[in-house]
Amino acid sequence: MGYPSGNVPSRRRAGEKMSQRSAWSRSIPRRGWFAFTVAACAATLAVSACSSGGSSTSSTPPAATGGASATSTAGSTAAASIVWSASPLTGTGANDARTVLINAFEKQYPNIHVTLVSAPTDTDTNRATLATEISGGSSTPDVFMGDVIWPAQFGAHQLAVPLSQYLPASYWSKFAPGLVTGASYQGKVYGSPLFEDQGFLYYRKDLLAKAHMSVPTTWEQLESDSVTLVHSGAVKYGFVWEGDSYEGLTCDFMEYLADAGGTVTNTSFTQAELNSPASVKAITFMRSLITSGASPAAVTTFQEPQAMTTFGDGNAAFLRNWDYAYSAATTASSGGKLTPSQVGVAPLPTFAGQAYPGYSNIGGWNLYINPHSAHIAADLTFIQWMSSPAAQDILSERYGFISTVTAVRSNPSVIGSNPNFAVVPKTKLVPRPAGTPNYPALSTAIYQNINGALAGSASPASAASAAQSAASTALSSTSSGGL
Repeated sequence: MGYPSGNVPSRRRAGEKMSQRSAWSRSIPRRGWFAFTVAACAATLAVSACSSGGSSTSSTPPAATGGASATSTAGSTAAASIVWSASPLTGTGANDARTVLINAFEKQYPNIHVTLVSAPTDTDTNRATLATEISGGSSTPDVFMGDVIWPAQFGAHQLAVPLSQYLPASYWSKFAPGLVTGASYQGKVYGSPLFEDQGFLYYRKDLLAKAHMSVPTTWEQLESDSVTLVHSGAVKYGFVWEGDSYEGLTCDFMEYLADAGGTVTNTSFTQAELNSPASVKAITFMRSLITSGASPAAVTTFQEPQAMTTFGDGNAAFLRNWDYAYSAATTASSGGKLTPSQVGVAPLPTFAGQAYPGYSNIGGWNLYINPHSAHIAADLTFIQWMSSPAAQDILSERYGFISTVTAVRSNPSVIGSNPNFAVVPKTKLVPRPAGTPNYPALSTAIYQNINGALAGSASPASAASAAQSAASTALSSTSSGGL
């Protein structure tokens, strides 16, 4: 998702339902992206949403360990027919993004035929279906699109090929920092980043200009400005975000926690580190947004749609949401009641004393290979092409998805095609702590306890302690391993 995992190109957990959330739908023919519909937005949103895990670090993984197979020429142009399972992104018929990508690939590699299998839009349903098929020994799909929080779950159960055994470090170094870390499990990379989503700060340019305010660069400034605008009667609410007890709250919390210098677990994902001064600082500030009046008390029940509607209707000065939000707020057909002249996009703030900008949580989708595939070489050719400038330009300029490749993200033509893209090169990314196959339980430990603190039923310190206990239990579980 943008949303937490729930729906495919949305970003699930944190929106994901389609993954629940993360990258929402983009209908967006180049420079015509303003015209996408709310329905499309919701569908995409589910797909790319907030999915991923870990903390922001270098994108370069350990050296490839596949011996002779770990070469820059991994892949094949020999004749083969492969099956690609992918949830709907955006577009229909000949304009379906998946079909456009397949046609472009087959034009360059005419000996490799790709058959598309449309996967469920709900991330959890998609994950369960794939796990059942692959664990049962099915050789198809050969390649599948999956949430950024799946690597550990699929890697631990041998449901995906460790791609870093075939593809060298030079392949992974082209991706934006944080993406490869989030696609890894126990030192191996299982997912090739396809498209990404992240948190952004949306703001009312007209309200800030009238009040002679600058775009907030610190969380403290955002809180103060929000209170001022609300008290002056300039707007009903100051800052809206995702505070409900669900994956989206884990995504939001990761941003505050990273800004405070904290982490959810140690680097091996074996020990919880939530009962820390950084965690208490993050929770304390999130609660203060409500008690100060900067955010409405109802934010504790807000998921992406509620936060989006509140801002898009003109009732909030600031919004934290995924990349679909600008268009959703400024496109009448999507329900937005604002104009482009009223809405600005910026990186998220950070705490005072820290280097701006703050961290943005990662959502998005990767490509994985089925270990039982009979066409691994052709599969590798396909996923390598999907990270090429040709494929990434299609996803970015034509359909509005954030590219995972640094060179494409910083390309002037890409930046000029979408207001969010001008902000992307300036942001810092932090994945969720999905480097453990028990991530679903770990995330639940986070959002349930943080939500309790936001609602005032627990103090920030007690919430951090309770989250630590629940997270420790989740990490030590040997039951289902996340599936």
